[in-house]
Amino acid sequence: MDYIIKKYKNWKYKNTFLLVISVVILFYFADSNFVKNIIHQISNLSFWGVFIAGIFFVSTFTVAPASLVLFYLAKELNLFGVIVFAGFGAMLGDYIIFRFLKDKVFEELKPIFTKLEGSYISKLFSTPYFIWLVPVIGAIIIASPFPDEIGISLLGVTKLKNWQFLLLSFILNSLGILFIITFANLF
Repeated sequence: MDYIIKKYKNWKYKNTFLLVISVVILFYFADSNFVKNIIHQISNLSFWGVFIAGIFFVSTFTVAPASLVLFYLAKELNLFGVIVFAGFGAMLGDYIIFRFLKDKVFEELKPIFTKLEGSYISKLFSTPYFIWLVPVIGAIIIASPFPDEIGISLLGVTKLKNWQFLLLSFILNSLGILFIITFANLF
């Protein structure tokens, strides 16, 4: 058993695997009475439930169920209100991840970047094209229905001020939520 746990901890694709499993489980149980009951309980919270679902919309492991909850809540509540409150919730979720990455992870990685200074990789990172492209890719990832951690990481290496990040996160997540709700209504 220890061997399996050790292999899993060192496995390169464990987060991707967990995301795929969560989506498969979500689609399997999406139409069950249990899931409908949970969504009904969240809808009793009205826009606070939307806000909470928005917080969970940004994480790798909770994006699929949060999207389902937002889809159903958009049918019961005002669509514009769902987009705004879920956007604020997603912005808060992104900000928590952003602060963690900026304060902890980037500090841990700083020695690696220091070693790369002067290398070809360092020169590539400081080209005007790369500096312009990184935040654009990060913004696209945040606006997409994909989990936000990678996009936040890309935006974290830029010199965004907190208010700029919050505004960008709100707008991009709100657009992503609008896209998911609209796309889901087509089917």
